[in-house]
Amino acid sequence: MTDSLILEVADFEHDVLTGIYSEETGRPQPLRFTITVRLTPVDRYEPDTPLEASKNYMDLKFAASEALPEGVHFKLIEAVADHICETLFVQDARVQAVTVKIVKLAISENGERIGMTLTRERK
Repeated sequence: MTDSLILEVADFEHDVLTGIYSEETGRPQPLRFTITVRLTPVDRYEPDTPLEASKNYMDLKFAASEALPEGVHFKLIEAVADHICETLFVQDARVQAVTVKIVKLAISENGERIGMTLTRERK
């Protein structure tokens, strides 16, 4: 079995221009992201191992916020997730797979979580 390193940022919220209905278009809506990245780890992590041996968790948040193109309206949250995956693949060649879970907070009622999960493997 091959070792893998899983990094995760869970329940990060950010407003994104997305949606297909008239009440959704033209204004950002809040989304909750959980982003998981699978990397090939180094052989061993010692107490003084530098950050370069892993990946900065802030890169995951960046992909779901500042890296989204400003002013672009994504009809589907699947397209938002796809953009996040591609951003993370471009950022770091060690990223082997990305999973993005998105919950649409504006349409949730009674605490349910309405959304989707996309997993992409590096091609």
